[in-house]
Amino acid sequence: MRLHYLQHIELESPGSILHWAESHGHSVTRTLFSAGESLPDQTDFDWLVIMGGPMNIYEEEHYPWLSAEKAFIREAIDLAKPVLGICLGSQLIADVIGGRVTANPLPEIGWWPIVWTEDAQTNPLFSHFPATSVVFHWHYDTFSVLPPDAKILAASTACRQQAFSYRDHVFGFQFHLENTDELLKGYIEASPEVLSGGEYIQLPDEILAHPDDVTANQAWMDTFLSRLEEKFASKDKDQEGERDGACRL
Repeated sequence: MRLHYLQHIELESPGSILHWAESHGHSVTRTLFSAGESLPDQTDFDWLVIMGGPMNIYEEEHYPWLSAEKAFIREAIDLAKPVLGICLGSQLIADVIGGRVTANPLPEIGWWPIVWTEDAQTNPLFSHFPATSVVFHWHYDTFSVLPPDAKILAASTACRQQAFSYRDHVFGFQFHLENTDELLKGYIEASPEVLSGGEYIQLPDEILAHPDDVTANQAWMDTFLSRLEEKFASKDKDQEGERDGACRL
């Protein structure tokens, strides 16, 4: 399997997702927009992962590549590729499928619990998550409106829409399950001024005091990706069987 990821700034890498891909023998390529890297052809990859970033999805004037990125995401979705967006990535997906991204009532930074919906808990891709899961957040905006055919999968006290699925192959997570200790330290070093405390803003020491949650988040992401891989492997086999049967008729 060939995984391609869209990275907006050097700091926000896929973290543990890269470890999962390597351990499963998958090839990985990327587009780093801040370095001026080009988008690949859609035939060059099987899965698309879209990472976070400090920009807003509507800042095309400051980040001209956003327009091309949105069109690229839309094309990948229309080609029925598995697509996963994290934080900004989820907001970009929401925008291209007809949703709306706005400022969340309050910033949400740190380790806060989400509650999975019944749709999520009965979905094999998410049934391994505890009904209430402590996950890492760093966002100011959110996908406040989603199209009717998107399913809300999770909510938190500060943000009522934390995750969604679209069709059967597109997923958006407002939170970060991919974090490593190095990523968390990097976020804190890059933006210490925003971590002054608040109703849903933790201090640096609080953020770094959750090593068990870092490990749990990575394990949940690994299981989700493995189940997604199994789902699409089975789907591909079914489609091959249908084609073979059609050839024999």
